[in-house]
Amino acid sequence: MPDRPVRLIAMMNQKGGVGKTTTTVNLAASFARGGRSTLVIDLDPQAHASLHLGVDADAIERSVYDVLIDPAFDVASAIHKVNDRLAVLPAQTDLAAAETELAQVPDRQRRLEKAIASLNGKYEFVLLDCPPSLGLLTINALAAAREVIIPMQAHFLALQGVGKLLETVKLVSGAVNPRLRVTGVVLCMHDTSSTHTREVVIDLEKFFEEARRQESPWRFARVLRPAIRRNIKLAECPSFGQTIFDYAPDAPGAADYGALGESLLKEWDALLAKRGGEVVVLPGAQAGAPKG
Repeated sequence: MPDRPVRLIAMMNQKGGVGKTTTTVNLAASFARGGRSTLVIDLDPQAHASLHLGVDADAIERSVYDVLIDPAFDVASAIHKVNDRLAVLPAQTDLAAAETELAQVPDRQRRLEKAIASLNGKYEFVLLDCPPSLGLLTINALAAAREVIIPMQAHFLALQGVGKLLETVKLVSGAVNPRLRVTGVVLCMHDTSSTHTREVVIDLEKFFEEARRQESPWRFARVLRPAIRRNIKLAECPSFGQTIFDYAPDAPGAADYGALGESLLKEWDALLAKRGGEVVVLPGAQAGAPKG
């Protein structure tokens, strides 16, 4: 959509198996279904987001690896079109070598940021699927992004991990990207019948509420709604290279990701209307946030 800010979202969790890639792909698909041009950038050498969107990593010639290694590389040439509104910049296993190859490069932390800028706002939404580790690939994502969404399960140990993840965001915000903010948490594989789950969600909401009183990148973060219910169809659809909307459009997973995407779109549009389309910061974190 021309003349609109680009919303750059890093989907991040340093713990694997929490629904991060599932959320990246299906939230992106939800945005696309809402009529928004959307790009998924797969930064995980496992290439799960690419496979989820029907791209066989072994069958492609160009990937995000080429984008990061060669500043002169034509980014658009590596992007695969999924449908009229959704595209993916895929990964391959050789992406793991990028961290070593870029180790001595002066602009190694900003290669992705520059690559996205070269697309000249073609996509209104860009979702970055970070690997489950804190290395150069994740730093590139956080340097390019304006916001972070954290997919997680409502378990006690996962709650402890969120605190460490937020400190990582704070470090990157202070040293590399002062515009970076945390939008909030998406609860994945959610079971509302569990007392433990409900207690963790209460603790998480209390933590975010207390954060309102201090200056931090997560000052306006929140638990995003709705939570994504546990749904076997969400686990099945990647093996068919389809989003939940194509594989099982009537499943609870499709309803939940559809509602979550719609909610975020409404907030985004309301924020742009209020501020005349000048900002690129996240809904819910606008107070005191710098303009992009």
